[in-house]
Amino acid sequence: MSSSSVQSPALELAEMIAFVDAVFPEINQPDRTFTIEAVGRGTCQLRMLYHPKHLRPGGTLSGPSMMALADLALYVAVLSVIGKVELAVTTNLSINFLSKPAKADLIAECRLLKAGKRLCVGEVTIHSDAHDEPVAHVTGTYSVPPTR
Repeated sequence: MSSSSVQSPALELAEMIAFVDAVFPEINQPDRTFTIEAVGRGTCQLRMLYHPKHLRPGGTLSGPSMMALADLALYVAVLSVIGKVELAVTTNLSINFLSKPAKADLIAECRLLKAGKRLCVGEVTIHSDAHDEPVAHVTGTYSVPPTR
């Protein structure tokens, strides 16, 4: 999204956290796994708290865990533009694993590239906490249901 389209987000941070917790209560059970740290219009930053349950054989953080983080980040970025539309759904998610993440929290930084009436396209860069080098790059598309 171009800088000329930057406006306040459709949902502020506290409202976004409350909405995501309400529509996806299971993702942070039994303990909080994902934290929404920042929201802007078409952007967000999320954290996946490190836990051994996210490890795969070989001792690295698993691809499915990183994909869940990226998908949730895209959902939050989409909601930051369209508001409380819980039925916005992923239609495509593609991930490139770039390097082995540290055994640490993962940070996802997301920005929408296009926010249309029916589709939103975005990208997510994931890195380990306290490291700048990306461990994964994700692109994804969300379908926005028609409004009545």
